[in-house]
Amino acid sequence: MFLPLIAQVPPVQESFRPQEVRPLPGQLNRVPLFNSNSPELVFTEGILLSTFAPQGMKTPQAHLNYRFEGEFDAFLHHLADSVGAQDARTFYLGFILGNPGTRPATVSLRQAASFLTQPDAGFITLPDLVPNPLGWMYSGPGSRLTDFLLRGGRQSLGLTSLTIPPGGTRVLLNQPIPTKKAGVSRNARSVVLRLYTNQPVYAASLGLFATVEPDGTETAPSLERWQNILQQGTLASPRDLAPTPLNSPPGQFRYGRVSGVALGTRWQANLTDPGHNTLAIPTPGKAISYGISLLHRGGMGTGQDQTAPMLVRYPDTAYRTHGNYVVQYNLTLPLVNRQAETRRVTVGLESPLKTDANEGGLRFWQPPARQVFFRGTVRVRYIDDTGLPQVRDNHLVLRRGQRAEPLAEMNITPGQSRLVQVSLLYPPDATPPQMLTILTELNSGNK
Repeated sequence: MFLPLIAQVPPVQESFRPQEVRPLPGQLNRVPLFNSNSPELVFTEGILLSTFAPQGMKTPQAHLNYRFEGEFDAFLHHLADSVGAQDARTFYLGFILGNPGTRPATVSLRQAASFLTQPDAGFITLPDLVPNPLGWMYSGPGSRLTDFLLRGGRQSLGLTSLTIPPGGTRVLLNQPIPTKKAGVSRNARSVVLRLYTNQPVYAASLGLFATVEPDGTETAPSLERWQNILQQGTLASPRDLAPTPLNSPPGQFRYGRVSGVALGTRWQANLTDPGHNTLAIPTPGKAISYGISLLHRGGMGTGQDQTAPMLVRYPDTAYRTHGNYVVQYNLTLPLVNRQAETRRVTVGLESPLKTDANEGGLRFWQPPARQVFFRGTVRVRYIDDTGLPQVRDNHLVLRRGQRAEPLAEMNITPGQSRLVQVSLLYPPDATPPQMLTILTELNSGNK
């Protein structure tokens, strides 16, 4: 009699690293972000997010009455499911703009990116840290989207600007989310648009199925269909679970998905010691960490909530962005060695266990959990030990409770300064928070 072989799961051990944990200096800028991510999974045609005025609309509560002026960004992420919708037609994601003024409004498309899960960016298993100099390494549309934008990539989407007549509406985005045609039952599209308007405009994200012609071919929705669903439609469904109020007592907490206008698209900061313009490296075996995407009930003991506030939102969606998806972090670390010996220093991103309490350090699991908590490209600029400037793009995969492999390593001599710059766009499928960590190794000197 042969007994079946049962895979042995290695025991998980929790480790604690005593260290300093600091809030991240700086703050979000004040550029509004049209953030359309609820409902994430869409079965029906309808309004995903509308900032149009409610007057004259069939469903006034679906319109949040917010005008964009000057610079603004848009983030859209939604999934189509032909099984749940019981409809095999291609689902289209639309983004339209309206001009409530008396003069023409010109909207410039400064940067744009749009990717599907299939066939553009399927989820694949990648090493925890892999060089990504050309942007060929990605897993999922969020990973590819943020890498593309970090490199300054720009898709045309067929236009560079759009002029909207007074009182008119125009379609800026009319993109399919194919299921049957892509050979899947469920598919997603992630979109980022960086825009500028010379006149106040409204914006809306909408969902419609393709029109099927008598010969069986499909055509994309027309401007008239988009205008009709905006004026006559209701909120798309199924609705996501409502969030837990922020002032709720301790216990189970649901952040909710975002649908509304958030305030903030970039976070730029110099990471220095209090009262100084440099950051002293830690003593050997010690570390200093700064939070990335710290959030409510996940401040890692700093008391900081980095997530963007919502200017307008639907009542059943998140109170804050709770993740800062596609927010760009540009962080400068002016490191200096104030010690008497040469020290080996590493800079890395890691995903310790989330807490809101000040525990005097960070907790990790070995091995880490299977759930991926971060999947995206991180860019590090620094001067290496030979004096040459380096630009390193690495695709990083972090699981819950995982320590990071070094993004940059250097030997810093006594009194020497070394500038390090870290840039990333927070990936849409990441789970916050993460920590940017500066660690001095126990063994000093060159390696």
